[in-house]
Amino acid sequence: MTLPTENQLYDVVDTTWPAASTRTVGPWLIREGLGGGQRVSAAIATGPVTAADLAQAETAMQALNQPRLFQIRKDDQALDSLLDENGYRIVDPVNLWVAPVEDLATQFPPPVTAFSVWEPLAIQIDMWAAGDVGPGRIEVMNRAPQPKTSLLGRLRDSPAGTAFAGIHNGIAMIHAIYVLPHQRKQGMARWFMRLAAFWARDNGATHVSVLCTQDNEAANALYSDLGMSIVGQYHYRKHEEDF
Repeated sequence: MTLPTENQLYDVVDTTWPAASTRTVGPWLIREGLGGGQRVSAAIATGPVTAADLAQAETAMQALNQPRLFQIRKDDQALDSLLDENGYRIVDPVNLWVAPVEDLATQFPPPVTAFSVWEPLAIQIDMWAAGDVGPGRIEVMNRAPQPKTSLLGRLRDSPAGTAFAGIHNGIAMIHAIYVLPHQRKQGMARWFMRLAAFWARDNGATHVSVLCTQDNEAANALYSDLGMSIVGQYHYRKHEEDF
C-alpha cells in the first residue's frame, strides 16, 4: 500500500491538532495557539519569502503575545537559511511516522489494559497535566473535529497513561501520548498504538500516524519496531531572544 506523503501528514497535523485561529499576513500563515504548544503557534510560509517579509510575521506573532517561532517544512530551505541569519535557533526536529492500519491492528490490548473514550476522564486530565499537557492543549483536543477519541491505559489495576487521536482524510494521528513514570517500560505506549489502529480502522481510516521529536530515542525505536515508516520531517526555528 502506498503511504501518505509528507504534505498529506502536514494537513492531518493541522486538522487533528488545530490552532485556535489562523490568518494570512503577507506570505505567512499566522497561527494563534492559546497555550496549545508549538504545533499551533508557529508561523508557516505560504510562498517564497524575503528578509523584508520577516518583520510582518514577527509583528503578528508578538501581537498575539507569542514567541517568534516558525515551522520549517519540506522545501523551506531558503527560509531556514534566512532565519538562521537573523538569530533563530533550531528547535525540536520532528519525525513523521506512518503505517497502514492493518499493520498495527494485529493484536488487541489485553482486557482492562487500554480503552477508547470521549470525552476524557478527570484522571486523564490529571495525567496529562503531570506530563506538561496543560489546559491549552486540552482545549486543542476539544476543538478538534470528529472523529476523535482519547485513550486511557491501566496496568496493575492503576492508571498508566493517556493519549489523544483524531482522523482527517482517512489518516489517524495520535497526539499527546503520556505514560506515568512508574508505569513505563511495560508496553503501555505499544498498546496505545495498537488500540488506536483498531479505533482508526473502525472509523474508516486506512493509516495511522504519529509525530516524534528526533531526540526521543525510546519512542522512535518503538515506532520503528512496530513497522512504521518515516515519510518526512520538520523542525522549528525560534528567535534566540525568546528562549
